[in-house]
Amino acid sequence: MTAGTLASLSNSIFASLGVPGCNDELGIGPSPTKRECLVLIDGMGSLALEEFGNNYSIFSQAISKSNLNSIFPTTTTVNLTSLGTGELPGVHGMLGYTVRVPRSGEPGRLLNALKWDERVDPVIWQKTPTLFERANSFGVTTSQISAKRYENTGFTRAALRGATYIGANQISDISSQAALALHSENSFAYVYINHLDVAGHEEGMGSEKWLQALATVAQLLTELNEKLPVGTRIWVSADHGMLNATEKIILGNDNPLLNSVTLIGGEPRARHLYVRAGSENEIKSLYEEFLGEKAQVFTKSEAVSGGYFGSVVSEDSLDRIGDLIVIARGGLILIDPERVKQEGSMVGHHGGLDQIEVLIPLLAYQSQT
Repeated sequence: MTAGTLASLSNSIFASLGVPGCNDELGIGPSPTKRECLVLIDGMGSLALEEFGNNYSIFSQAISKSNLNSIFPTTTTVNLTSLGTGELPGVHGMLGYTVRVPRSGEPGRLLNALKWDERVDPVIWQKTPTLFERANSFGVTTSQISAKRYENTGFTRAALRGATYIGANQISDISSQAALALHSENSFAYVYINHLDVAGHEEGMGSEKWLQALATVAQLLTELNEKLPVGTRIWVSADHGMLNATEKIILGNDNPLLNSVTLIGGEPRARHLYVRAGSENEIKSLYEEFLGEKAQVFTKSEAVSGGYFGSVVSEDSLDRIGDLIVIARGGLILIDPERVKQEGSMVGHHGGLDQIEVLIPLLAYQSQT
Protein backbone atom coordinates (compact mmCIF):
# COMPACT_ATOMS: atom_id res chain seq x y z
CA MET A 1 0.00 0.00 0.00
CA THR A 2 1.58 3.32 -1.05
CA ALA A 3 1.62 6.56 0.93
CA GLY A 4 -1.28 8.88 0.26
CA THR A 5 -3.72 11.27 1.91
CA LEU A 6 -7.23 11.16 3.30
CA ALA A 7 -8.42 12.00 -0.22
CA SER A 8 -6.63 8.87 -1.43
CA LEU A 9 -8.15 6.80 1.35
CA SER A 10 -11.75 7.85 0.81
CA ASN A 11 -11.41 7.45 -2.96
CA SER A 12 -10.03 3.95 -2.44
CA ILE A 13 -12.78 2.93 -0.03
CA PHE A 14 -15.57 4.07 -2.34
CA ALA A 15 -13.82 2.45 -5.30
CA SER A 16 -13.86 -0.80 -3.30
CA LEU A 17 -17.64 -0.42 -3.08
CA GLY A 18 -17.90 0.02 -6.84
CA VAL A 19 -18.67 3.74 -6.98
CA PRO A 20 -17.89 4.92 -10.54
CA GLY A 21 -15.23 7.60 -10.91
CA CYS A 22 -13.40 6.63 -7.72
CA ASN A 23 -9.89 5.22 -7.99
CA ASP A 24 -8.31 2.66 -5.67
CA GLU A 25 -5.25 4.85 -5.14
CA LEU A 26 -4.04 2.86 -2.14
CA GLY A 27 -4.57 -0.58 -3.67
CA ILE A 28 -6.95 -1.86 -0.99
CA GLY A 29 -8.90 -4.08 -3.40
CA PRO A 30 -12.64 -4.86 -3.57
CA SER A 31 -14.69 -4.72 -0.38
CA PRO A 32 -15.03 -8.33 0.86
CA THR A 33 -18.50 -7.89 2.39
CA LYS A 34 -19.56 -4.58 0.79
CA ARG A 35 -19.39 -2.96 4.23
CA GLU A 36 -16.73 -0.34 4.94
CA CYS A 37 -16.14 1.81 8.02
CA LEU A 38 -13.79 4.81 8.17
CA VAL A 39 -12.90 6.02 11.67
CA LEU A 40 -11.31 9.46 11.93
CA ILE A 41 -9.52 10.23 15.18
CA ASP A 42 -8.94 13.98 15.21
CA GLY A 43 -5.35 14.81 16.16
CA MET A 44 -3.88 11.28 16.33
CA GLY A 45 -0.48 11.66 14.68
CA SER A 46 1.66 8.65 13.79
CA LEU A 47 4.62 9.70 15.93
CA ALA A 48 2.45 10.16 19.00
CA LEU A 49 0.78 6.79 18.40
CA GLU A 50 4.17 5.11 18.10
CA GLU A 51 5.22 6.62 21.42
CA PHE A 52 2.07 5.95 23.45
CA GLY A 53 -0.03 3.40 21.54
CA ASN A 54 1.72 0.34 22.99
CA ASN A 55 -0.24 0.83 26.18
CA TYR A 56 -3.38 -0.40 24.38
CA SER A 57 -3.49 -3.79 22.69
CA ILE A 58 -6.06 -2.75 20.08
CA PHE A 59 -3.42 -0.78 18.17
CA SER A 60 -1.22 -3.86 17.80
CA GLN A 61 -4.17 -5.95 16.58
CA ALA A 62 -4.48 -4.09 13.27
CA ILE A 63 -4.07 -6.42 10.29
CA SER A 64 -2.04 -3.76 8.50
CA LYS A 65 -0.33 -0.53 9.48
CA SER A 66 1.06 2.27 7.35
CA ASN A 67 1.20 6.04 7.23
CA LEU A 68 -0.60 8.69 5.24
CA ASN A 69 0.33 12.35 4.89
CA SER A 70 -1.86 15.08 6.30
CA ILE A 71 -2.68 17.64 3.61
CA PHE A 72 -1.35 21.19 4.00
CA PRO A 73 -2.44 23.12 5.95
CA THR A 74 -2.40 20.20 8.38
CA THR A 75 -5.66 21.13 10.01
CA THR A 76 -9.12 19.64 10.46
CA THR A 77 -11.16 21.74 8.06
CA VAL A 78 -8.82 21.10 5.15
CA ASN A 79 -8.31 17.39 5.68
CA LEU A 80 -11.90 16.45 6.49
CA THR A 81 -13.07 18.25 3.37
CA SER A 82 -10.54 16.24 1.36
CA LEU A 83 -11.88 13.10 3.03
CA GLY A 84 -15.43 14.10 2.13
CA THR A 85 -14.76 15.12 -1.47
CA GLY A 86 -11.74 13.04 -2.44
CA GLU A 87 -10.06 16.25 -3.66
CA LEU A 88 -7.17 18.44 -2.53
CA PRO A 89 -7.81 21.94 -1.12
CA GLY A 90 -7.02 23.80 -4.32
CA VAL A 91 -10.12 22.14 -5.78
CA HIS A 92 -12.51 22.10 -2.84
CA GLY A 93 -11.56 25.57 -1.57
CA MET A 94 -11.34 24.84 2.16
CA LEU A 95 -7.85 26.25 2.63
CA GLY A 96 -7.37 26.77 6.35
CA TYR A 97 -9.00 27.33 9.71
CA THR A 98 -9.85 30.89 8.64
CA VAL A 99 -9.58 32.53 5.23
CA ARG A 100 -10.83 35.84 3.88
CA VAL A 101 -14.21 35.95 2.20
CA PRO A 102 -13.60 37.49 -1.23
CA ARG A 103 -15.32 40.78 -1.97
CA SER A 104 -16.28 41.27 1.69
CA GLY A 105 -14.99 44.83 1.87
CA GLU A 106 -11.74 46.21 3.26
CA PRO A 107 -9.94 44.76 5.04
CA GLY A 108 -12.58 42.05 4.60
CA ARG A 109 -13.91 39.47 6.98
CA LEU A 110 -12.68 35.99 7.79
CA LEU A 111 -14.69 32.80 7.45
CA ASN A 112 -14.02 30.48 10.37
CA ALA A 113 -14.72 27.11 8.77
CA LEU A 114 -15.65 25.43 12.05
CA LYS A 115 -17.88 28.21 13.43
CA TRP A 116 -19.11 29.30 9.98
CA ASP A 117 -20.95 32.48 8.97
CA GLU A 118 -24.66 32.53 8.15
CA ARG A 119 -23.96 34.98 5.30
CA VAL A 120 -22.02 32.25 3.46
CA ASP A 121 -23.90 29.38 1.81
CA PRO A 122 -21.90 26.19 2.55
CA VAL A 123 -22.91 24.53 -0.73
CA ILE A 124 -21.82 27.55 -2.77
CA TRP A 125 -18.59 27.98 -0.81
CA GLN A 126 -17.69 24.29 -1.28
CA LYS A 127 -19.20 23.32 -4.63
CA THR A 128 -17.51 19.96 -5.22
CA PRO A 129 -19.96 17.04 -4.87
CA THR A 130 -19.00 14.87 -1.91
CA LEU A 131 -18.18 11.20 -2.22
CA PHE A 132 -21.20 10.53 0.00
CA GLU A 133 -23.50 12.21 -2.51
CA ARG A 134 -21.91 10.34 -5.39
CA ALA A 135 -22.08 6.99 -3.57
CA ASN A 136 -25.74 7.51 -2.66
CA SER A 137 -26.65 7.96 -6.33
CA PHE A 138 -25.13 4.53 -7.08
CA GLY A 139 -26.94 2.65 -4.34
CA VAL A 140 -24.39 2.78 -1.52
CA THR A 141 -25.92 3.73 1.82
CA THR A 142 -23.70 6.30 3.57
CA SER A 143 -23.86 7.32 7.23
CA GLN A 144 -21.96 9.72 9.45
CA ILE A 145 -21.82 8.95 13.17
CA SER A 146 -20.53 11.78 15.31
CA ALA A 147 -21.46 14.16 18.12
CA LYS A 148 -24.95 15.57 17.88
CA ARG A 149 -23.73 19.17 17.93
CA TYR A 150 -22.08 18.88 14.50
CA GLU A 151 -25.15 17.77 12.56
CA ASN A 152 -26.36 21.03 11.06
CA THR A 153 -23.16 23.07 11.09
CA GLY A 154 -22.00 24.95 8.04
CA PHE A 155 -18.85 22.88 7.94
CA THR A 156 -20.75 19.58 7.89
CA ARG A 157 -22.97 20.85 5.09
CA ALA A 158 -19.96 22.05 3.11
CA ALA A 159 -17.54 19.17 3.57
CA LEU A 160 -19.53 16.06 4.49
CA ARG A 161 -23.02 16.51 3.09
CA GLY A 162 -24.91 13.57 1.68
CA ALA A 163 -24.42 11.03 4.44
CA THR A 164 -27.29 10.26 6.83
CA TYR A 165 -26.25 11.99 10.04
CA ILE A 166 -26.56 9.91 13.20
CA GLY A 167 -25.84 11.93 16.32
CA ALA A 168 -24.20 10.03 19.17
CA ASN A 169 -22.14 11.41 22.05
CA GLN A 170 -21.17 8.38 24.13
CA ILE A 171 -18.62 5.86 22.88
CA SER A 172 -20.99 2.93 23.35
CA ASP A 173 -23.69 4.76 21.38
CA ILE A 174 -21.26 5.62 18.59
CA SER A 175 -20.18 2.00 18.15
CA SER A 176 -23.74 0.70 18.36
CA GLN A 177 -25.02 3.20 15.80
CA ALA A 178 -22.15 2.33 13.46
CA ALA A 179 -23.14 -1.34 13.68
CA LEU A 180 -26.74 -0.50 12.78
CA ALA A 181 -25.62 1.72 9.89
CA LEU A 182 -23.64 -1.20 8.43
CA HIS A 183 -26.40 -3.78 8.83
CA SER A 184 -27.03 -4.10 5.09
CA GLU A 185 -24.63 -4.64 2.20
CA ASN A 186 -23.39 -1.76 0.06
CA SER A 187 -22.98 0.43 3.10
CA PHE A 188 -20.38 2.87 4.36
CA ALA A 189 -20.09 4.45 7.81
CA TYR A 190 -17.91 7.42 8.72
CA VAL A 191 -17.16 7.72 12.44
CA TYR A 192 -15.53 10.82 13.95
CA ILE A 193 -14.36 11.75 17.46
CA ASN A 194 -12.24 14.70 18.59
CA HIS A 195 -11.39 13.80 22.21
CA LEU A 196 -7.66 13.57 21.48
CA ASP A 197 -7.50 16.87 19.60
CA VAL A 198 -9.31 18.75 22.36
CA ALA A 199 -7.02 17.31 25.04
CA GLY A 200 -3.92 18.14 22.99
CA HIS A 201 -4.95 21.74 22.47
CA GLU A 202 -5.85 22.23 26.11
CA GLU A 203 -3.06 20.43 27.94
CA GLY A 204 -0.63 19.17 25.31
CA MET A 205 0.22 15.99 23.47
CA GLY A 206 1.31 13.36 26.02
CA SER A 207 -0.41 15.08 28.96
CA GLU A 208 -2.55 13.10 31.42
CA LYS A 209 -5.72 14.41 29.78
CA TRP A 210 -4.35 13.43 26.36
CA LEU A 211 -3.54 9.90 27.59
CA GLN A 212 -7.06 9.56 28.97
CA ALA A 213 -8.39 10.59 25.56
CA LEU A 214 -6.18 7.98 23.89
CA ALA A 215 -7.74 5.37 26.19
CA THR A 216 -11.15 6.53 24.91
CA VAL A 217 -9.93 6.05 21.34
CA ALA A 218 -8.81 2.51 22.20
CA GLN A 219 -12.21 1.81 23.74
CA LEU A 220 -14.00 2.97 20.58
CA LEU A 221 -11.84 0.83 18.29
CA THR A 222 -12.30 -2.20 20.53
CA GLU A 223 -16.07 -1.80 20.54
CA LEU A 224 -16.25 -1.32 16.78
CA ASN A 225 -14.28 -4.52 16.23
CA GLU A 226 -16.67 -6.33 18.57
CA LYS A 227 -19.95 -4.89 17.25
CA LEU A 228 -19.65 -4.38 13.50
CA PRO A 229 -20.98 -7.09 11.16
CA VAL A 230 -18.56 -9.92 10.43
CA GLY A 231 -16.05 -9.08 7.72
CA THR A 232 -16.54 -5.32 7.85
CA ARG A 233 -13.30 -3.55 7.03
CA ILE A 234 -12.46 -0.81 9.53
CA TRP A 235 -10.04 1.90 8.44
CA VAL A 236 -8.61 4.13 11.17
CA SER A 237 -6.80 7.36 10.42
CA ALA A 238 -6.48 10.98 11.51
CA ASP A 239 -6.54 14.46 10.04
CA HIS A 240 -3.21 15.65 11.48
CA GLY A 241 -0.71 15.18 14.26
CA MET A 242 0.16 17.77 16.88
CA LEU A 243 3.13 19.35 18.62
CA ASN A 244 3.46 21.27 21.85
CA ALA A 245 4.44 24.92 21.38
CA THR A 246 7.82 25.93 22.76
CA GLU A 247 8.07 29.47 21.35
CA LYS A 248 5.42 32.13 20.84
CA ILE A 249 5.62 35.28 18.74
CA ILE A 250 2.75 37.76 18.83
CA LEU A 251 2.55 39.36 15.41
CA GLY A 252 2.94 43.10 15.76
CA ASN A 253 4.04 42.94 19.42
CA ASP A 254 7.09 45.25 19.47
CA ASN A 255 8.08 44.09 16.00
CA PRO A 256 7.27 45.33 12.48
CA LEU A 257 5.53 42.17 11.29
CA LEU A 258 2.14 43.81 10.82
CA ASN A 259 3.42 46.50 8.46
CA SER A 260 1.02 46.55 5.49
CA VAL A 261 -0.82 43.44 6.78
CA THR A 262 -4.56 44.12 6.65
CA LEU A 263 -5.94 40.75 7.84
CA ILE A 264 -4.52 37.67 9.59
CA GLY A 265 -6.01 34.30 8.69
CA GLY A 266 -5.10 30.65 9.03
CA GLU A 267 -3.86 29.55 12.45
CA PRO A 268 -0.67 29.88 14.52
CA ARG A 269 1.29 27.21 12.61
CA ALA A 270 0.12 28.19 9.11
CA ARG A 271 -0.81 31.81 8.53
CA HIS A 272 -2.68 33.32 5.59
CA LEU A 273 -1.66 36.99 5.59
CA TYR A 274 -3.58 39.52 3.51
CA VAL A 275 -1.57 42.64 2.66
CA ARG A 276 -1.87 45.93 0.82
CA ALA A 277 -1.66 45.51 -2.93
CA GLY A 278 1.89 45.58 -4.20
CA SER A 279 3.53 45.03 -0.81
CA GLU A 280 3.83 41.23 -0.99
CA ASN A 281 7.55 41.03 -1.74
CA GLU A 282 8.42 43.71 0.80
CA ILE A 283 6.48 41.96 3.57
CA LYS A 284 7.87 38.56 2.57
CA SER A 285 11.42 39.88 2.94
CA LEU A 286 10.55 41.38 6.32
CA TYR A 287 9.18 38.07 7.62
CA GLU A 288 12.11 36.09 6.23
CA GLU A 289 14.60 38.43 7.90
CA PHE A 290 12.76 38.42 11.23
CA LEU A 291 11.96 34.71 11.43
CA GLY A 292 14.99 33.23 9.68
CA GLU A 293 14.98 29.42 9.81
CA LYS A 294 12.00 29.39 12.17
CA ALA A 295 9.50 29.62 9.32
CA GLN A 296 8.95 29.30 5.59
CA VAL A 297 7.43 32.31 3.83
CA PHE A 298 5.80 32.19 0.39
CA THR A 299 3.89 34.63 -1.75
CA LYS A 300 0.56 33.34 -3.02
CA SER A 301 2.01 32.65 -6.45
CA GLU A 302 4.94 30.75 -4.94
CA ALA A 303 2.66 28.63 -2.76
CA VAL A 304 0.39 27.83 -5.70
CA SER A 305 3.21 27.02 -8.14
CA GLY A 306 4.87 24.93 -5.43
CA GLY A 307 1.79 22.71 -5.19
CA TYR A 308 1.10 23.40 -1.53
CA PHE A 309 -2.66 23.35 -2.19
CA GLY A 310 -2.52 20.63 -4.85
CA SER A 311 -1.74 20.61 -8.56
CA VAL A 312 -5.08 22.24 -9.45
CA VAL A 313 -6.16 25.52 -7.85
CA SER A 314 -9.57 26.91 -8.78
CA GLU A 315 -10.38 30.59 -9.26
CA ASP A 316 -12.43 30.48 -6.05
CA SER A 317 -9.43 29.13 -4.15
CA LEU A 318 -7.10 31.74 -5.63
CA ASP A 319 -9.43 34.44 -4.34
CA ARG A 320 -9.28 33.01 -0.81
CA ILE A 321 -5.58 32.17 -0.37
CA GLY A 322 -3.54 34.68 1.61
CA ASP A 323 -1.21 37.05 -0.22
CA LEU A 324 1.50 35.51 1.95
CA ILE A 325 1.67 32.02 3.48
CA VAL A 326 3.84 31.70 6.61
CA ILE A 327 4.54 28.17 7.86
CA ALA A 328 6.10 27.88 11.31
CA ARG A 329 8.82 25.33 12.02
CA GLY A 330 9.89 23.57 15.19
CA GLY A 331 7.86 24.58 18.23
CA LEU A 332 7.03 28.09 17.04
CA ILE A 333 3.54 29.54 16.90
CA LEU A 334 2.62 32.91 15.38
CA ILE A 335 -0.17 34.53 17.37
CA ASP A 336 -2.77 36.95 16.03
CA PRO A 337 -2.65 39.98 18.38
CA GLU A 338 -6.45 40.00 18.44
CA ARG A 339 -6.52 36.36 19.61
CA VAL A 340 -3.70 36.28 22.15
CA LYS A 341 -5.79 34.69 24.90
CA GLN A 342 -7.32 31.98 22.69
CA GLU A 343 -4.22 31.06 20.69
CA GLY A 344 -1.62 31.70 23.35
CA SER A 345 -3.34 29.53 25.96
CA MET A 346 -3.35 26.42 23.76
CA VAL A 347 -0.51 23.99 24.39
CA GLY A 348 -0.86 21.73 21.36
CA HIS A 349 -0.91 23.08 17.80
CA HIS A 350 -0.91 21.88 14.19
CA GLY A 351 -1.16 23.28 10.68
CA GLY A 352 2.50 23.23 9.68
CA LEU A 353 4.75 20.79 7.87
CA ASP A 354 6.88 19.25 10.63
CA GLN A 355 6.76 15.44 10.54
CA ILE A 356 4.92 15.25 13.87
CA GLU A 357 2.06 17.21 12.23
CA VAL A 358 2.18 15.58 8.80
CA LEU A 359 2.46 11.84 9.47
CA ILE A 360 -0.90 10.24 10.22
CA PRO A 361 -1.57 6.53 10.75
CA LEU A 362 -3.61 4.18 8.64
CA LEU A 363 -4.69 1.12 10.59
CA ALA A 364 -6.83 -1.61 9.04
CA TYR A 365 -9.03 -4.10 10.90
CA GLN A 366 -11.62 -6.65 9.82
CA SER A 367 -14.42 -7.34 12.25
CA GLN A 368 -14.55 -11.02 13.24
CA THR A 369 -17.58 -11.10 15.55
